[in-house]
Amino acid sequence: MLWSLIKIVVFIALVAALTLGLGYLIEADGTGLAQARITLAGKEYTLTPIMMFLGAIVLIAAVWLFIQVFSILIATLRFINGDETALSRYFHRNRERKGYEALSEGMMALASGEGRVAIAKAQRAEKYLHKPELTDLVTAQAAEMMGDRKKAEEVYKRLLKRDSTRFVGIRGIMHQKLAEGDTDTALALAERAFAIKPKHEEVQDTLLQLQAKKEDWEGARKTLSAKLKHGSLPRDVYKRRDAVLALSQATEIENRDESIAAAEKAIEANRNSPDLVPAAAKAARAYIAQNRPRNAMRVLKKAWESHPHPDLAAAYAAIEPNETPDQRIKRFVPLTRLQPDHRETKLLLAELNLAAENFPEARRSLGDLPEKEPDARVLAIMAAIEKGEGAKDQVVRGWLAKAVTAPRGPQWVCENCNTIHADWRPTCSNCGAFDTLAWKTPPQSEVVLPAGANMLPLIIGSLEDHSQDGALTEVPVKSEVIDVTPPAATSAASTATEPEDAEIVDEPAKAAS
Repeated sequence: MLWSLIKIVVFIALVAALTLGLGYLIEADGTGLAQARITLAGKEYTLTPIMMFLGAIVLIAAVWLFIQVFSILIATLRFINGDETALSRYFHRNRERKGYEALSEGMMALASGEGRVAIAKAQRAEKYLHKPELTDLVTAQAAEMMGDRKKAEEVYKRLLKRDSTRFVGIRGIMHQKLAEGDTDTALALAERAFAIKPKHEEVQDTLLQLQAKKEDWEGARKTLSAKLKHGSLPRDVYKRRDAVLALSQATEIENRDESIAAAEKAIEANRNSPDLVPAAAKAARAYIAQNRPRNAMRVLKKAWESHPHPDLAAAYAAIEPNETPDQRIKRFVPLTRLQPDHRETKLLLAELNLAAENFPEARRSLGDLPEKEPDARVLAIMAAIEKGEGAKDQVVRGWLAKAVTAPRGPQWVCENCNTIHADWRPTCSNCGAFDTLAWKTPPQSEVVLPAGANMLPLIIGSLEDHSQDGALTEVPVKSEVIDVTPPAATSAASTATEPEDAEIVDEPAKAAS
């Protein structure tokens, strides 16, 4: 409000001053005062105040016009010479507008799946913009969309020549090599990309996956530490995956007969992730080798409390390998109390009682597993219990027939592609995903059992056949050993001293004449 009032007052003052000045000039012109005389070429010119005022205005206008004409002349000469001028800037803005319009249309075509249109628009944009760092990227992606990998690689290689686009070029070629299956070159490119941008999460993940696939566990642990440092990985996930890598290191070192170093890595892996079953089992065996059974029991009980597993039970049994079955049952009490309702605890108790020939207790230990979770291992134990209690061969063979066709129960299954593995490993053998194996029941029942898996030996008894004349003849049947135990399931009872009566033995039927 105040500012508007001030502007009004100033405007009125200027108008008043201009009016006063013009009035003074008119009065002076009428009285003949303040006249100017100019002699030019022998002639005298008399100028009144009005004429002098108008002459001053004309002179100022002429000087301004001369300056403008001179500026245009200079600008024309500079334009012809190639220097930047207002005229060149006008044409430049016009080209830039057309270039960005073509680039925008190219990106829209790329998003729409029109590769050829995108390449044409990118070439038009390059003609106007002269910015290959933008147009080359659109061209490369469009070429990949069309399946022209050769052209895409050529464009990516051009991007390598500039510092500002080198990372984009390396990343593009890396993805091409991954698609071609050239993991060695892809790994080298991933390392270069990681050196340029260590905070890039996609490059971190790709590098970690390739290092794990190449079993470069030390390099993978460094990459994992970088992910934690740059905040792209939670600390709890980092500990779990670092434990997986440390365990893989331990396995590799163990294969080179460096038992001490392998034990250290296994213990480190268990320290980082106590609930990682393979790490706990390997760490426990390392403690056993160092004659530290209490440490082994502590590690196994902590892991069993989180994830009961046959490998943990087998490692727990290895603490005292020469004990009797009854002694083993008593020693396993602290372990079985941790998860009494878990199926693995029930199966463990049933196997321990089978080894001790306590068949009624073995049946009680199984509980309702034969009805609710009848997998191969449960049904095989039921066959052993029936045989131990003196059931007929037909009953035993009935359980065995069910066991042969039943699901194999929990196994190491990749949560990414559902591939079943005989043993735990850090990466999936099918999809290459890192740390995706979980101990669970696979969605399909068809599995391939490992040749070296521990088995519960079940030998089928002889069959009886009636001849056509009604006489009962002897039909000898070759004994079979049926593998019914899931992969990685090591019976804790199998290492104890087992009585001969606990086995199921064939006895050929005697023919009656």
